[in-house]
Amino acid sequence: MAELPKITVKWAQTLDGRAAAADGSSQWITGPAARVDVHERRAAADAILVGTGTLLADDPSLTARTPSGELLVPAAGQPVPIVVGSRPIPAASRVLAHPALGERFPAPLRLAGADLAADLAELTALGIHSVFVEGGPGIASSLLRAGLVDELLVYIAPALLGGPRLAVGDLGIASMAGIHRLEFTRTEQLGQDLLIIATPAKKETR
Repeated sequence: MAELPKITVKWAQTLDGRAAAADGSSQWITGPAARVDVHERRAAADAILVGTGTLLADDPSLTARTPSGELLVPAAGQPVPIVVGSRPIPAASRVLAHPALGERFPAPLRLAGADLAADLAELTALGIHSVFVEGGPGIASSLLRAGLVDELLVYIAPALLGGPRLAVGDLGIASMAGIHRLEFTRTEQLGQDLLIIATPAKKETR
């Protein structure tokens, strides 16, 4: 199997597992300390990945920034933006002005998403060895279903929303026999929020 980059999937949720309100709004579920932590982790990654759904809904800049909005690391060290999906990127999208874009990557990298393992192998060939995924429940679920996630960062706010906007979508699990077991490797208190870091559990051999 081709070498794949390390895939870290991040999401923020309420205590009842919602990533957004019923109207789709999601800013801000977590507080300032959690957001600072996210940007520091972005800065340490080679790339940030989102799906076209998140891109069109939120128009993210996909940069690592300070609380005041300045670049946390120089432009050359900013994570490369990656967009998964076939829908076009609108001309006014902030990601098209990403500071990491230049001679090496003149535009955001595009992945079709039909074969995520093959897509990610292409990233390794481009020198991208760590990917920070902020793509929303669709892309997170797809990566989890495919068994391609190395690490989960779940930021939990002490709040409730209810409604249909879950942080994770269908994982194709029909019964408890298919449950995805995880191992908690670390927990951190960030202001009023809790960060849980988890990795896929090692499968038992019989």
